[in-house]
Amino acid sequence: MIPLDTTLYFITDSTCVAENRFLPVVEAACRGGATIVQLREKDRSTREYMELARATHEITTRYGIPLIIDDRVDVALAIEAEGVHVGQSDMPVRLARSLMGNSKIVGATTKTVPQALEAYEQGADYLGCGAIYPTTTHVKTVITPVETLKEIVKAVPIPVNAIGGLNKENIFVLKDSGIAGICVVSAIMKAADPEAATRELKQAVKEL
Repeated sequence: MIPLDTTLYFITDSTCVAENRFLPVVEAACRGGATIVQLREKDRSTREYMELARATHEITTRYGIPLIIDDRVDVALAIEAEGVHVGQSDMPVRLARSLMGNSKIVGATTKTVPQALEAYEQGADYLGCGAIYPTTTHVKTVITPVETLKEIVKAVPIPVNAIGGLNKENIFVLKDSGIAGICVVSAIMKAADPEAATRELKQAVKEL
């Protein structure tokens, strides 16, 4: 198993920036201390997704950071990414694990304790839980109370990350929640200085 550190889990959104800015933002996040990167592309063709995934993987590999592909096990396998992440409406964790093998990372999105237990029992290595706050990304969000997050953390022995509208100003609500880290999109993608934003976020998480 590849070492898994979910302290600062950066999820990309190519709709936030000009095309020529996307890879530089990914590299800036890697320089700034992102510990894991997820490539999330909802609207690209398979070929376009693979091309962007390969280019992104070249960067993350240089920094020794795992690249997780959102949803698409085929793309993850094709470019030899370190892992895949599945949501509640995606492929079941058990099937993703079977296809990816035991040497790869499999993550899952959960919003309740039963969902978290099921994902863990099916072989998930970590969980993303939320949304803690409303988000500006193009995904449907259902707010998850911090109390539910705490219950999920206690229920499973794998890393649990909070996700959803998080930034350095509002993550204080997660203090003493027991989370392993946070997942962020806009706080890095839309930052004027993504590298500095990543550093500040990572420090803020450590102070939780």
